Amino acid sequence: MTKGLADESAPPNVNGGLTSDEARRRLQKFGPNAMPDTSLHPLRMAIEKFWAPVPWMLEAAIVLELALGKYVEAAIIALLLVFNAALGLFQESRAQATLAALKSRLALNASVRRDGAWKTVSATELVPGDLVKLSLGGVVAADVKLTGGEILLDQSMLTGESVPVEAAAGVETYAGALVRRGEAEAEVIATGAHTKFGRTAELVQTAHVVSSQQKTVLRVVRNLAAFNGIVILILVAYAWSLKMPIAEIIPLVLTAVLASIPVALPATFTLASAIGARALAKLNVLPTRLSAVDEAATMTVLCADKTGTLTQNALAVASVRAMPDFDEAHVLTLAALASSDGGQDPVDEAIRAAARGKVVSAAPTLITFTPFDPATKTSEATATDATGGQLRIVKGAFAAVTGLAPPSAPAAAAAKELEDKGFRVLAVAAGPRSAMKLTGLIALSDPPRADSAALITELRNLGVRTVMVTGDAPATAAIVAKAVGLDGAVCPPGAIPDSVRPEQFAVYAGVLPEDKYKLVKAFQKGGHTIGMCGDGANDAPALRQAQMGIAVSTATDVAKSAAGMVLTQPGLSGIVAAVREGRLTFQRILSYTLNSITKKSFQAPFLVIGLMMTGHAILTPLLMVIIMITGDFLGMSLTADNVRPSSAPNAWCIGNLTIAGVIMGLGELVFCVSVLAFGAYRMKLGIEGLQTLAFVVIVFGNQATTYTNRERRHLWSSRPSIWLILSSVSDLLIAATLAIGGIAMVALPALTVIGVLAAAIVFAVALDLVKVPVFRRLGIA
Repeated sequence: MTKGLADESAPPNVNGGLTSDEARRRLQKFGPNAMPDTSLHPLRMAIEKFWAPVPWMLEAAIVLELALGKYVEAAIIALLLVFNAALGLFQESRAQATLAALKSRLALNASVRRDGAWKTVSATELVPGDLVKLSLGGVVAADVKLTGGEILLDQSMLTGESVPVEAAAGVETYAGALVRRGEAEAEVIATGAHTKFGRTAELVQTAHVVSSQQKTVLRVVRNLAAFNGIVILILVAYAWSLKMPIAEIIPLVLTAVLASIPVALPATFTLASAIGARALAKLNVLPTRLSAVDEAATMTVLCADKTGTLTQNALAVASVRAMPDFDEAHVLTLAALASSDGGQDPVDEAIRAAARGKVVSAAPTLITFTPFDPATKTSEATATDATGGQLRIVKGAFAAVTGLAPPSAPAAAAAKELEDKGFRVLAVAAGPRSAMKLTGLIALSDPPRADSAALITELRNLGVRTVMVTGDAPATAAIVAKAVGLDGAVCPPGAIPDSVRPEQFAVYAGVLPEDKYKLVKAFQKGGHTIGMCGDGANDAPALRQAQMGIAVSTATDVAKSAAGMVLTQPGLSGIVAAVREGRLTFQRILSYTLNSITKKSFQAPFLVIGLMMTGHAILTPLLMVIIMITGDFLGMSLTADNVRPSSAPNAWCIGNLTIAGVIMGLGELVFCVSVLAFGAYRMKLGIEGLQTLAFVVIVFGNQATTYTNRERRHLWSSRPSIWLILSSVSDLLIAATLAIGGIAMVALPALTVIGVLAAAIVFAVALDLVKVPVFRRLGIA
C-alpha cells in the first residue's frame, strides 16, 4: 500500500466501504484525487524571458540609447528583445499542454460504496480505503487492489503492455487503466499525486532538458561578452587617457556595446528551425517544439517504445500449430466460432481477423456462443458439422482446454516453445462432448510495423544507435527486437543503473514510465543527445525529457503534447527524414554562428584601433545600428542557404568554433584596419569621412567573411541560395547608396566605394585560402 496508509484501520462500515464522515476525514488528510496545479503564472513566465545574458545586453543597450535620446534605435532593439522572449514563452507552454492532456485522461466519476450503499461520485472525491466497482468500459479512477470479481484490464496507457491482463482478487492496477471485460470490486490504495499515473504527470511537469540550441547561445554570448568586455574596458581607459569628454565617451561605449551583441542569434536559431520545420511538415512530420529540429542533427541514441511504435499495437495471430488430422484453416475456423463477434476483446478480434483469410469447405454452423468466463478461462460454442452432428468447441488457456481432451506431449512441447518465445498461447478443442480432441494451438503477438527494420537500419547507417524501451515482458520484447534487427543483450530485470550506457543493452523490458524517464536522463548524463519515440501516456515523461521526443501518428493526445515532433502518417520513415533535415538545419545554424563570432570578435577591437589611429570614435551609434540591421539581414539569409548534411551526428564544439571565428575575425580586422589606414594616411580623409569609410569597409568585409564562412571547403565549392544572393545584393546597394548619397553620414566618392568593394573581393579569396586548412584542423565540417 501507499505510504501513509499503514495506520488506517479496515473500513468501519459493516456493509463494506467507508462512511461519509470517514471519507471526509481521509479526503482532508490525503487531498483530492487529482493532479496538483503547479504551473507558473503566465506573467512570471513572461518576465523570466527577459532575465538572461542576451536580454541583459539588449536591455543595457536600450537604456543607453534612451539616455542619449536615440528613441528610434531603442525601439528597434526593444522589438528584437520582445520577439525573442515571445518565442521562448510559446515553447514553454508545451509542458502545460501535456499536463492538461494527462489530466483529461483520468476518470471523471466513480462508483463507490459509502454508508453501505453504492453511489456515483466525482473521481476527485475518492480516498484511500474506499471500495469501488470496476465495470466494462470504465476507467480505473485511482490505484486499487481487487477484492473480488475478475476483469480484463488494458493497462497499455501506463505500462505499455500490448496484451490486456486478467485480474482477480489480490491484483493491483493503476489509475487510467481501462476495463475491457468483466466486473470487479476493489479497494483504493492511492489517490492523486500518489498514484502511478500521478507520478507520471509529476514527471512530465518536472521533465526538462536544456536544448543544445540554448546551450550554444549561452556559450557563444558568454565568450563574446567576456572578450568584448575586456576590449570595451581598454577602449574606455584609452578614451579617458585622451581626456575625451564624458559626452563623447558614452556614445563610444554604446557603439562598442552594440558591436558586441549578437542580437539576432536567438532569432536566427529559431528562424532556421522554423524553415526546417516547414520542410518536415511536407514530409508528414509536425514539429511541436522548434528546438527539436536541430536536436535531430545531434541525436546519437533513439529510445523506441515497442508497443504502438515498433509494433502495430494490435494483437494478431503469429503462428498456428495444428494437431494431427487438422490443418491451420480448420483450427482458425473453429477458434473463430468460439470468439465473440463485434465485442471489445482484442484476442477474439485477432482470431476472427485471421480466420477471414482462410477458406474451409463444409465449415461448421454456429448454434450458440458462450462468452469468455474468467473462472474457467475459456469461451465456447456449439455448432453442427456438415453431417448434422453437434460439436462442442472450446477456446482458451492451454491448461484449461487440454484438460478436456486426451493428453498430448507434442502439444505441451509446442506450447512451451511458443510461450518461451514470448507469445500468448491459446488452445482449441472440438468434438462431441464425450470425445473432444485438441485441434491446435494459436500463438498471438503484437506484430512489428513493416517499416521498423528498415528504420533501424537507416538510423544505424546515419550513426544513430536504437534501443528498445518497453513495459512488456523480456521474452516478448526480445522477439520483436530480433524481428526488427535490434541485435544485443536484454537488460536484466531490476532498477536501471545511473551509469548505464547505450551500447550495453539493445532492449530494456518491464519498465514503467519512471524507468523510461530515468533511462533517458542516464543516457543524457553520459553526454548523449537522446531521441525518444513513443505513443502512450506511459511514454510522456521520457518524451518530454528527451531532446527529441517523437510521437507516432497513432499516439495519444498526452504523448503528442509531450513530444517535440509528431509523425502525421502511419510508419516511422519520418524519423529518418527528421534526422536528415535536422542536419541540414544544423549546418545553416553553424554557418550563422561562425559568422556571428567572426563579426562580433573584430568590431570592438576595430573601434579601439580606430580610436588610437584618429583620436576619435570612428563609428557613431547610428552607423552601428545600421550595420547591425543590414548585417543581421544578410546573416539570417544563411538559414535558407544550400548546405550539405553530415553523415554522422553533429555536435556543438563551441571551443573550436570560437577559435575558428576569432581567426576569421582577425583576418577581417586586418583588412578593415588596412583600408582605414589608407583612408587616413593616403587619402587624408577627415574624421567624418573616415567614419563613412569605416562603415563601408565593415559592411563589405562582412560580405566577404559571410561567403567564406558559409562553405567548409573553398567558397566556390557550392552555389549560394537565391535568398543569400538577393540579401547580399540588397545589403551592398543599401550601404553604397547611403555612403555615396551622404545619408546619415558624410558622402564618399563612388569610385572610393567601388574600390573598397574590389578590395573586399580580393580579401575574400585570400582569406579563403587560409580558412580551408584552419577549418580542417579544427574539425569545422
